[in-house]
Amino acid sequence: MQGTSPPPPAKHRDAFFDNAKYLAIVLVALGHAWEPLYAGSRSAAALYIFVYAFHMPAFTVISGYFSRSFAMRRNQLQRLVTGVAVPYIVFQTAYAAFRYWAGDLPDFSVDLTDPWFLTWFLVALFLWRLTAPLWRIVRWPVPLALAIALAASVSPDLGSGLDLQRVLQFLPFFVLGMCLKPEHFQVVRRRAARIAAVPVLVAALAFAYWAVPRMNDAWFYHTDSAQHLGVPWWCGVLMQLAMFGCSLVLTACFLAWVPGRRMWCTVLGAGTLYGYLLHGFLAKASRWWDWYDADWIHTPWGALAITLLAGVIVTLLCTPPVQRALRFVMEPKMTWAFRKEPSPPPGAPQGRTV
Repeated sequence: MQGTSPPPPAKHRDAFFDNAKYLAIVLVALGHAWEPLYAGSRSAAALYIFVYAFHMPAFTVISGYFSRSFAMRRNQLQRLVTGVAVPYIVFQTAYAAFRYWAGDLPDFSVDLTDPWFLTWFLVALFLWRLTAPLWRIVRWPVPLALAIALAASVSPDLGSGLDLQRVLQFLPFFVLGMCLKPEHFQVVRRRAARIAAVPVLVAALAFAYWAVPRMNDAWFYHTDSAQHLGVPWWCGVLMQLAMFGCSLVLTACFLAWVPGRRMWCTVLGAGTLYGYLLHGFLAKASRWWDWYDADWIHTPWGALAITLLAGVIVTLLCTPPVQRALRFVMEPKMTWAFRKEPSPPPGAPQGRTV
């Protein structure tokens, strides 16, 4: 019988990935909250380095995993424009206006080729997804992406346009995510993996404490070439390989402890981009308006209070009410901006036969 196909079932969201995205975005906010405490506390600096070693790699791996099916189809390209490009333009403009209003910019101007602060990830996600079909046809996608990242890390003339250094140096994590399958995540979710992750995380935190006075934390940002960091090019190659391995191990340990069941925070996983972009206004305002100047903040109890406050704020920014209020700029439909899908030629199949 030929007729109208039944509507597709509602898309099922995996609680594990929503929990992982929420926890990763909380770590991003905590890292920004700890940054002003870096210089005065070795413990805060160690936590900062520890978190920076894996929070964005983890988020990028998950982004790659959910880009596996990107094949340049019409609906996917429209979603790329409305869900990534439009928020980039909106927040790049909003950040520029905020900077001008706060006195950080002498004149109001918007440069879409120069991502500022958090907007680099939107540029990266846009470019990474456009290359997704390529990674599905090459024989060794992860080694190739890693080779590109290594080449970028030793190319001081790459320039700052579109933040390409960071886009290319994080590329291997995105490509790795594309190559992963559900069973790979099942491995790190086993009880044995959770137990093994504990000493690894403790050792990594101890190493971060040791490394604070000995290591340039700029390596964790992936924004500069080795030469710009004052070391020979071959040191950049070794550091990039070491950082890639370290980040992968810590990402696996992080994912091992992400709950797989539905929890109170699971619903927030759908709003992580909201929390990510919105908390940047508060992060920068806290520096420009000297919110960290109070002496009590630089005590252990003050650092704990800042940590809790940052976690609460980014959590609130991920909630459904915020998503509903800002969906018109974060996830606009924009049907007016796209041509209607052409009708199939005469004689073409009109639907499935059931």
